[in-house]
Amino acid sequence: MSYLLVPSMLMQNAAGPAFLADCPTRLAVEIISDKWAVLVLFGLSHQPRRHGELVDLIGGISRKVLTQTLRRLQQYGLVERHAEAPKRVEYSLTDLGRTLVEPIEVLTNWARDYGGAIADFQEAAEAATSARGSRAARQ
Repeated sequence: MSYLLVPSMLMQNAAGPAFLADCPTRLAVEIISDKWAVLVLFGLSHQPRRHGELVDLIGGISRKVLTQTLRRLQQYGLVERHAEAPKRVEYSLTDLGRTLVEPIEVLTNWARDYGGAIADFQEAAEAATSARGSRAARQ
């Protein structure tokens, strides 16, 4: 099963609704293009988690950035915060947030299958750029 953020008919029409400022497609792209949002959503996909658990689960994210990301996802209605006590706060996906789990899994599988090819292409492009720079410097 494949997922498109925009129906193919809209993509064919360069002046179509996908290019309007208030198009829902832009909002979807904005959400998933956030550096940490997809990782946070995926981290919550199997169970509610505490802030510290998410920090440990998601390598490289700071506590401050995680807090900002969780707040933004709450504003979108994708994540909810449950405070049982001042020191016992958990985050979980809302019903709306759970609708993104399958598309995120598809994206994750794509990255697993094709990430190496992208890295190879980037290395080849970098090597070609370096070679051109070396030739230009010698001339």
